[in-house]
Amino acid sequence: MAANGIYVKKRILAPNEDSVFAIYNFAVQLSALFLELIALFHPKIKLFVRGRKGVLPYLIKNIAKEDRIIWIHTASLGEFEQGLPIIENLKKDYPTYKILVTFFSPSGYEVKKNTTAADMVTYLPMDTSKNVKKFLDIVDPKLVIFVKYEIWPNYLRALNKHKIPTILISALFKDDQIYFKSLGGFMRSALRNFTHIFVQDNKSIALLEGIGIRNTDISGDTRFDRVVEILQRDNHLKFMQAFKNDTQTVVAGSTWPEDEAILVPYINSVTSPLKFVLAPHNIKLEHINKLRASIQKKTVLFSEIESKNPADYEVLIVDTIGLLTKIYSYADISYVGGGFATGLHNTLEPAVYGVPVIIGPNYKGFKEAEDLVNKGGILVVKSKMEFETIINKLSGDLKYLSKTGTINSTYVSENKGASIQIMTYIRTLI
Repeated sequence: MAANGIYVKKRILAPNEDSVFAIYNFAVQLSALFLELIALFHPKIKLFVRGRKGVLPYLIKNIAKEDRIIWIHTASLGEFEQGLPIIENLKKDYPTYKILVTFFSPSGYEVKKNTTAADMVTYLPMDTSKNVKKFLDIVDPKLVIFVKYEIWPNYLRALNKHKIPTILISALFKDDQIYFKSLGGFMRSALRNFTHIFVQDNKSIALLEGIGIRNTDISGDTRFDRVVEILQRDNHLKFMQAFKNDTQTVVAGSTWPEDEAILVPYINSVTSPLKFVLAPHNIKLEHINKLRASIQKKTVLFSEIESKNPADYEVLIVDTIGLLTKIYSYADISYVGGGFATGLHNTLEPAVYGVPVIIGPNYKGFKEAEDLVNKGGILVVKSKMEFETIINKLSGDLKYLSKTGTINSTYVSENKGASIQIMTYIRTLI
């Protein structure tokens, strides 16, 4: 079957849906047992397992029978930020409802478990039919929103059965995903349980049409609305103003050791008056100390800056979380980590400020990065030599620096507005 030039294999129906769900439930339960074993040796998995054991008691304690719940599910921190503009709009437009946010990953839950954006924050119980029944019996949501990639067949099947409006937002589909393969019938069925799907681009619409799903709209990515909001708040940081001291500053955010292997040699060798802020992804003391020891320039940690004169230092290492978004507002040039490691971090946060962005080579699948690389606002480096060439050009040619940064801020501005479209639809549901 062809849809807008995209070939999708013909749907293969499962011979017996109940038997497929039985196999799926067994696989999920087996996975849960396997994770219990891994948790004995892996701290992050331990959080994943232990956190889920307290979910139902937490919900029983915090939900009264008369409460009306809107439930938003996100995989991790990035998806939470993606859903945040909708969460904030829901809080404003539906003040009598309680907002429940669930996470799949500890890396999201541990950072946002105390957020004031939601009334309740917890893990999502594993997707077994027994867990789903218990969870929905307690929560009884009036509206459910899943963000981007979260497709859980048992939850979606039960929500559809109970006629609870369920929407997927900021979704991005690619032709190599299971939904569009010959053996993907089970997951295609899960997708069909959504009341409506809001996607980021035309290709996603075409792929869904190719498997018979037409309850869709292109809204774009809610993350653009999230970062545009950043410009409207107070981003002043006294320590950054003192550190920068009217000197060109490079801010490298969410860096991994592979990124730091590119950054540190340049920091040690550059003779031009540049200052550097490094905000590592890993802020454990061992890594921070190792990073600091590798830098030959005068370096200060955020944790000790109150007792220092920031202007005296050339390098600032941010050994805390929660400040990077504001720190980017002081950047003349930014570097976003992950492109040499596990996956690119958020390039929109510096881009919204009209700052050139440098990244490593592994950015495929990150739509905004792909778009801005093509436009020339994001610059890709594959080696120390390429990094040196690009950063010297940006710092030495102010016209080029300004032009590159403007490409980024213009792109962000042109792509905002997804939240308005999604909220307009939600108002037809509740």
